[in-house]
Amino acid sequence: MAMSSMLRSELILGIESSCDDTAAAVVEAGRRVRSSVVASQEDIHALFGGVVPEVASRKHVEVITRVVQEALDRANCTWRDLGGIAVTNGPGLIGSLLVGVSAAKAYHVATGLPLVGVNHIAAHLMSNFCDLPEQEGAPEDFPAVCLVASGGHSDLCLLTDFGQYEVIGMTRDDAAGEALDKAARLLGLGYPGGPALEKAAREGHDRFSLPRPALGDSYDFSFSGLKTALVRLIEELRGESPAGAVLPVADLAHSFQQAVVDTLVRNTMRAAEAYGARQVLLAGGVAANSVLRAELSAAGKRLGLPVRYPPLRLCTDNAAMVAAAGYHRLSGGQNDNTGLDVFSALDH
Repeated sequence: MAMSSMLRSELILGIESSCDDTAAAVVEAGRRVRSSVVASQEDIHALFGGVVPEVASRKHVEVITRVVQEALDRANCTWRDLGGIAVTNGPGLIGSLLVGVSAAKAYHVATGLPLVGVNHIAAHLMSNFCDLPEQEGAPEDFPAVCLVASGGHSDLCLLTDFGQYEVIGMTRDDAAGEALDKAARLLGLGYPGGPALEKAAREGHDRFSLPRPALGDSYDFSFSGLKTALVRLIEELRGESPAGAVLPVADLAHSFQQAVVDTLVRNTMRAAEAYGARQVLLAGGVAANSVLRAELSAAGKRLGLPVRYPPLRLCTDNAAMVAAAGYHRLSGGQNDNTGLDVFSALDH
């Protein structure tokens, strides 16, 4: 895409604060990641077993200016070198989003750089196009179906071009990452739950029969029933076992994870076939799950479809994906200079 005359540079600063990670990045032309800084709050929220919104927003306030400056320093650039600012403005935790958006507005006023808001899901889609090695071929093959699986989302998106997409499937209750986190909590595996569950599952076997939720012809997801099935299975095992017996945690983790992965892969490949996709993409925090990567790739191979996913560092929340998405909006002549608000956490 040609650079718009309104952009004085292809370097875009991205800011991300939709949940508990404070992130800033500088990305060139929507592709090359010049810097990516993430300040994690994982240790803080581990004390509570999950993200506490008020704590998250207060921590964002404490570190956001430092994170932005570090991103500029690592990219070896100044504000004068930038072409614009992009910030996540929804969906997410309202208090956390307000911190990032307020900072971005302040930087816009101080520097005069064009400002654009970016939908969090649209940003995750763009992580598939950042820092790709040469041998990846043609990632611009459209249409493409992308599975965005994270703690808050299980969305299937149909991409027809950069920044052009529609949601063709979404979660109706628990997202995939949320289900994995809750299963980890039920099994006493700690926080963050997804990685802990995957680690435990490596030592287990697919011993238990758990449902693979299907919603008719829809591409939507539902994982609340699967979570309930795990609760009942644990209660049943405890009722049948002698007092003090240890649960087969590794097998339970393996069976639960496999049920989630099977459901995600099934709906994704159904959608890819139905929409004539030329490739399948994967994004979001759950995209870091090695089983999901392997099984989606195997399913794609069976259908003759390439499957691509971002580097692990770009799967979880980061600002490089925000900057990449913002570049395509800004270079297309869009901006939110006159007013940028926080979207509702329920908006897509």
